[in-house]
Amino acid sequence: MGKNVKKLAWIASAYYAEGLPYSLVQQVSVQFFTYAGASLQVIGLLSFFGLPWNLKLFWSPIIDLFGNKKRWLVIMELILGAVAALLIWPAQHLNLDLAAKIFILMAFMSATHDMSVDGYYIQTLDSSDQAGFSGLRVAAYRVAMLVGNGALVILAGWASWTVCFLTAAAMMWGLAGLHHRILPSPEPIDPQHRHHRWAAVREAFQTYLIQPGILWALAFILLFRAGDAMMFAMVTPFLNHLGYGLVARGILTGSIGTVTGIGGALLGGIIISRWGLKRTLFPLTFIQSLAIPAYAWLAWAAPDIWWVGVTIAFEQASAGLGTAVLMVFLMQRCQDNYQATHFAIGSALMSVAATVVGGFSGFLAAKVGFVDFFLLAFVAAIPSLALALGMPDKLYKDKVNAIT
Repeated sequence: MGKNVKKLAWIASAYYAEGLPYSLVQQVSVQFFTYAGASLQVIGLLSFFGLPWNLKLFWSPIIDLFGNKKRWLVIMELILGAVAALLIWPAQHLNLDLAAKIFILMAFMSATHDMSVDGYYIQTLDSSDQAGFSGLRVAAYRVAMLVGNGALVILAGWASWTVCFLTAAAMMWGLAGLHHRILPSPEPIDPQHRHHRWAAVREAFQTYLIQPGILWALAFILLFRAGDAMMFAMVTPFLNHLGYGLVARGILTGSIGTVTGIGGALLGGIIISRWGLKRTLFPLTFIQSLAIPAYAWLAWAAPDIWWVGVTIAFEQASAGLGTAVLMVFLMQRCQDNYQATHFAIGSALMSVAATVVGGFSGFLAAKVGFVDFFLLAFVAAIPSLALALGMPDKLYKDKVNAIT
């Protein structure tokens, strides 16, 4: 295997391995609990499975202090395969209490694996390659989510949940073996370098929080996904309410939704690169928000599957546009020499807010019904629209290359 081909192979496979357990925890778990008849309140609370990703910075030093990142990466993949196999037991009896505990364990292991993969990527590649392969990283991660919420959910509908989780376990074990074989060994980190690194991390937090207009920026980051997170947490039980089973949901939200989401993200990147964030922030944020009342219409009209598919495709495409907006906004908050830490801070703030909002969405949906729930989700999106419309000029850095 040539050097460049080998590099492409490990980058693609490593980020596929990063995306698959995330999909299992954040998407497939919702499908499983919905299939098992869990209440809307319980399904909404599944959003809190995302907390380990929100809080992973707190135990990230362990990965730097003990062992090398290749070893962490491979070991985590072996463990993730074992944890996926554990889901076979609650799947056979629809034991939701045991399943929840296993998914929580998988979430912590997956978040740790993410840091191993990202750290290995940064440590192994120079800055030029890090930028050049960013598209491959995103594509591989999205393919994993397509496999998780699409192929694995369809497999559960066609065969069984046992086959679904065993297949996921086999994939993680196979990836661990592949990575043990093809990943180059990273250079050891000098202990003195570690000391300087933690000092740099503290300085990075300080420089992030003293940027001009940071309060406005933090408000936008926290509120940007509020309405979208409310809606997304209830999409699977809503489709179940409309009468669509595992196979149909796997096709609609997994296959169709993921593909259009990727297309929306790519289109958003092109639009922002051409016209700049200042001119596109409000329009693209507004388009993202329009998907929410579209679901309210679905809940009211209960049309045939063609219109359901169109609505999901539009929602995922507009969410892709929104993702592009948010990623560029977060990138423009990153200062020289602190890009990785500044981006991690912003993305953690965004995801914490989305986790909390999604976690309580089931209680609201159960109380008011799906039509009113989706309308209230749109109301929750209005503050982010107001912030986007009035964003101070000093927060735009459109002279910086927006899309790497």
